[in-house]
Amino acid sequence: MGMVKDEARKIIDNLPEQATWDDLMYQFYIKKKIAASLTAAEDGNLISHEEVKKRLMME
Repeated sequence: MGMVKDEARKIIDNLPEQATWDDLMYQFYIKKKIAASLTAAEDGNLISHEEVKKRLMME
């Protein structure tokens, strides 16, 4: 079985019985964002803390 299906089943299995569709979609969203962030970090697409502070102060 595919890795995505396995991960989706794990998320579903860990949700409480009273979980809503919104709860499920939120968990999928978070999983996707974390995976994208880890990939970006592995690829070296990072911004230093100082750069983030500088960018925020410009707004």
